[in-house]
Parts: sequence; C-alpha cells; structure tokens
Amino acid sequence: MNKVKVTICGKEFSLRTDDSQSYMTGLAKKVDTAIADMMSSSANLPMQSAAILTALAAYDELQKANDSIDNIRSQIKEYVDDAGKARAERDRAVKAESALKARISALENELKIKQMKSDIDRQLTLDMSDTSANKQDNKPAAGRQGGQGSSQGNNQGGRPRK
Repeated sequence: MNKVKVTICGKEFSLRTDDSQSYMTGLAKKVDTAIADMMSSSANLPMQSAAILTALAAYDELQKANDSIDNIRSQIKEYVDDAGKARAERDRAVKAESALKARISALENELKIKQMKSDIDRQLTLDMSDTSANKQDNKPAAGRQGGQGSSQGNNQGGRPRK
C-alpha cells in the first residue's frame, strides 16, 4: 500500500492507496481544478458547497458512464447472440450445400449412365439395321435363285438348263 500526499484547495491530504502516486496526484489536480472552476462560476459559493457540487457532478458523470457501459455490454451481448445465430445458420447452409452437391453429383452420374444406355441402345439398333440390311442383300430376289437370271427357270441342281 502506498502513502501519497495530495493538495486540494490549498489543504494537504495524506492518503493510503494501492494506486501509484502519479495517478493519485493527477486525480487530486482534477478535483482541485473542478472545485476552483465551480467557485469561479458563482462568486459567493463557499468552498464546501463547491466541493459538494463538484462531487455531485463527478457522480453524475460516473453514473452516465456506467449506464453507457451497461448499454454497450447489452449491445455486445446482442451482437454475440446474433453472431451465434448467424454461425448456426451458416453451418446449416454449409450442410445443405454439401447435401445438394452430393445430390447434383448423383444426378450427374445417373444422367451419364442414361446417356451411355441410350448410346448403347442406338448402336445396337444401328448394328441390327446393318445386319438386317446385309441379310436382305444376300437373299435371292423373288423369281431368282442363286443370283441367276430368270431365263434359267427353276433350276434345282444349280446347273444351267439346255
């Protein structure tokens, strides 16, 4: 604990405090100046009344500062609560986004499979058409057998008739 001597309105005070001497001396100067200002604003104001009014003004300032601090604390609490809600909403949105990305990937895979099936079906249809067309080209035409002309008639031995 520190012993500090300060002077206020010409009177010396000895104080015991945990605060430093420079802090207490600065504080005493502010009080001395405030009382002097109060006394100079009213010519007939006794020093004791000026000290009381200065104390009242100081407590008024302190109360307003505390009210302001409480208001700021309240706002900070609201901001923290809002931030927590926003974080929770963000987390839900991230999960929803992940689920949607997975769904998109699954749908893209499904589409690729359907396209592959369609390509295979189309190729099979083309192959079947080609095979059918080749079979048609290899079949003898009506009234013709073995690719020989109709003047030959219905030759069963495959030898020309005389």
